[in-house]
Formats: sequence, C-alpha cells, structure tokens
Amino acid sequence: MLTPQEIEEIRAEITRVPHKHAACIEAMKIVQRHRGWISDESLGALAEFLEMTPDDLDGVATFYRRIFRKPVGRHVILVCKTVSCWIMGYASVMDFLRQRLGINPGETTADGRFTLLPHVCLGLCHHAPAMMIDETLYGDLDPERIDAILDTYL
Repeated sequence: MLTPQEIEEIRAEITRVPHKHAACIEAMKIVQRHRGWISDESLGALAEFLEMTPDDLDGVATFYRRIFRKPVGRHVILVCKTVSCWIMGYASVMDFLRQRLGINPGETTADGRFTLLPHVCLGLCHHAPAMMIDETLYGDLDPERIDAILDTYL
C-alpha cells in the first residue's frame, strides 16, 4: 500500500507528464526515497496506482540501475567503472573501499550504513576516478579524499 505522502508526491509527478506510465521512474524513486528500496509489495501497489502491470513496472525497475529491488544501506556508494575511471584508478578505489568498509561490491556493511556497488558511468570522466554517494558526486579520488568523504557520512 502506498502512503498518503507517497501518493501526493507521485500525483505531482503525474501532472508533469502526458500519461501516468511516463511517471513510473520518478514514482519508483519517490517510493524508494521513503522506503529505501522497492519491495515486491511496493512494486505491486505502485503498478496498480499507475495502471501498469507489475511485470511492466519491474522491467523498468530492473533496467534502471538506481532503482533498488533489494534492501540497501542508508547510503549507497556507486563507484564508476568506465574506461576513464579504470585508467585513473578504479581498481585502487574499489580495493580501498573494500578494506575500509569491510565489504565486497554488492554487499552492505553490518551496521546497514553503506552498500557498495560498481556503476557503469557517473559522467565525471574529467575528474576520474569517481564515485557517488546517494545523490552527491565525488571525483579525483585517492585514499585520503575517500576517508574524508566517508567520515562525513558517519
């Protein structure tokens, strides 16, 4: 079931598009912002509200890499793994994050604070290597900078 606040926010998004289906990504982002991820139950309720099938909505959710269909930490760290970031140090950034957080890509820290995920492109090639935590981009990464960034999320 969608909450009244979620419904209100989704209705506002629907007013910006020609039909309900076109608001599906923003609607999922709204539900995810409130719940942390999109459960099967949430997906079903949202599909009904948007007059879509759950399978159609799930197809969009699984295509869009920033919609999470399983629980994630309070903060999601996306580490860019495109060519520019590979050349500029993706592997060392990922190794440092693995050691610092004590998790592998795809995992969440025991305290539920961070989930670590590789990501295809963050669009920050001119500041590679790069990562995004929640909605904030960070570039020109090295261990000291990563430590300082992570400390702001503790």
